[in-house]
Amino acid sequence: MKLLHKLCSIHAPSGNEGALKDFIIEYVEQNSNTWKTKPVIVAADEEIHDAVLLVFGKPRTAVFAHIDSIGYTVRYNNELVPIGSPHAESAAMLVGKDAEGEIKGKLKCEETEEGEKLVLDFNRQVARGTDLVFECDFRETEEYVQSCYMDNRLGVWNALKLAETLEDGVIAFSCYEEHGGGSVSILSKYIYEKYSIKQALISDITWVTDGVFAGKGVAVSLRDRGIPRKKFVDKVLALANASGVPFQLEVEGAGGSDGKEVQASPYPIDWCFIGAPEANVHSPDELVHKRDISSMLNMYIYLMKHL
Repeated sequence: MKLLHKLCSIHAPSGNEGALKDFIIEYVEQNSNTWKTKPVIVAADEEIHDAVLLVFGKPRTAVFAHIDSIGYTVRYNNELVPIGSPHAESAAMLVGKDAEGEIKGKLKCEETEEGEKLVLDFNRQVARGTDLVFECDFRETEEYVQSCYMDNRLGVWNALKLAETLEDGVIAFSCYEEHGGGSVSILSKYIYEKYSIKQALISDITWVTDGVFAGKGVAVSLRDRGIPRKKFVDKVLALANASGVPFQLEVEGAGGSDGKEVQASPYPIDWCFIGAPEANVHSPDELVHKRDISSMLNMYIYLMKHL
């Protein structure tokens, strides 16, 4: 879990993913010589911003994994504006950096006449526009892994581990997902026009709910706020059943992922969300069962061979 720990520690909220992009490129360059297929790295800022594409062999299917996280932007007088939808109680530790140096302070929820206000408890004024993230407190037991930003650093980890044995496919590390999206439409255009890819899997993390349980296998989503094309989902389910890998079926009416952007793009690319369920969503204490992590990776390895 050393790689996952490192990924969870990297400062990369929506709109400021450069540090994680650089880490992914360096990681691929340092490790891909031992992989089954060495990918072509596509990462030109002026074309795809801070996204990264890894192209393996003769690709038929793309895997999308968003690299950004939720967090906060400093407003005026150390007031905080959420990036995405973080859920944290007062005293959660936030970290970042501005021109004056490193920042490490506590989140405070203050009641005002206008309602609740989020502020950073810190010994000086922080520069306006500075982004802050949860301080990483990575914990591992025999059964669970717990940390901030398992969503979606675990999805990124899954994609990088998949890359070790992947022969044909594209891995697309996307940006902005937690705060409105916008990256996937660029990537969809690139992979459809250059490689004629018409199917995609979404390597992201979902929720533990009253119907999806920790330790029971990766969740294959039939729908969330978006509804993927049933014909493609049925194809994925037939392969999932043949794989022998434990999985659960998810049906939700809320929540979204890179899948909604794939569907909204002007390209006929089918998609299916497949991800491990977590508790304590978007908090400093996101919790995932190791059995579901293993199930997620094994399912992706199987599907990318057979789709």
